[in-house]
Amino acid sequence: MVKLIYFSWVRERVGFNEEEIELPDGVATVRDLLGWLRTRGQNYQHALEFPEIIRVALDQEHANHEDTVGTAKEIALFPPMTGG
Repeated sequence: MVKLIYFSWVRERVGFNEEEIELPDGVATVRDLLGWLRTRGQNYQHALEFPEIIRVALDQEHANHEDTVGTAKEIALFPPMTGG
């Protein structure tokens, strides 16, 4: 099981803060995860309409979309951040 945590407008579009799921076979990378999540319903499709802009952290460490999910226990998804 892995805990998915959603932040900001990703959370608003998915419809909840977090969930625990079992990742299916074939979800090896962050890119795979984002693609699979989009198949889970319209709310996920809306939240991940442009997956290339979604930022991800694996066990509280920023990750690239090519990175392997591996044995991560927590995966956070959030939109691009701006600073000022």
